[in-house]
Amino acid sequence: MSNSDADYLDVLLAAIRVSHDYRPKFGRGGRVGLTLDEFSKLYQGDAFYGWFGLDDPMMYAAHKAAGGMTSVYRQIGIGVERLFRKILMDSLGLALADVKWSYEVTSAAGRKRRLHLDGRVPLGSIEKDKDRARFHVWMKRVAADLDVDKDVFGSLKGAVFEVRQGYKSKDSKRQNADISNASVAYTKGYLPCAVILSGQIDSDVLVRYSAAKWAVLTGTVGGDDSLRSTYDFSREVLGYDLAAFFQRNSDELRQEVHSVLTNLLAPS
Repeated sequence: MSNSDADYLDVLLAAIRVSHDYRPKFGRGGRVGLTLDEFSKLYQGDAFYGWFGLDDPMMYAAHKAAGGMTSVYRQIGIGVERLFRKILMDSLGLALADVKWSYEVTSAAGRKRRLHLDGRVPLGSIEKDKDRARFHVWMKRVAADLDVDKDVFGSLKGAVFEVRQGYKSKDSKRQNADISNASVAYTKGYLPCAVILSGQIDSDVLVRYSAAKWAVLTGTVGGDDSLRSTYDFSREVLGYDLAAFFQRNSDELRQEVHSVLTNLLAPS
């Protein structure tokens, strides 16, 4: 295993392992969920739940499995987000400050908050001329594909990225937030790009994002289209074969996920 493989794998495994000790919170809040004993006391002390037998340990196991499944997806998403930023840094010679991007919004009540996207490539910060030229050509092809006005493209100084393991949801709130992010990105001089690591994205969502001038890369493997495929983009534009990395390390990734799922499906 190469040094980069070991480093990149550690990033993913560290995120996945967070799900290993997941405990459901049962609406109690706090950072730590309930143990089986704590669940039993809580539900046995509730007359209504007791009448229905919801204090059954299998109910705890069901909550643990359901919430744990969500946790696994979430943590894989966090892992690939961190991995993508690291690949941007290593492949393009960027600093940590270069690959981070955020902007501030003010609510109607006057409260300010900062919104973050998962990655950024400022063209002027790319270390090597040939890498900068290759990335700029990719941006130009994307802009033409999205029918971005040439004057707008001429003002762009790089790209920003939203990284997700998949996009199975049709959550309108999330879609609206992403479309708002795209609008802000253009006003700040960045081409917005959604990077989906799996092939799981709803076709209606894909159409809506493209209409909002998002570049959308999905997890198709084995093609030659850096305007559509996350893995083709990584190989052809960033110069790193991300699909090959996952293939090389699949056994260890599968083993870690299996270990987490085995623990989550145990009743205690």
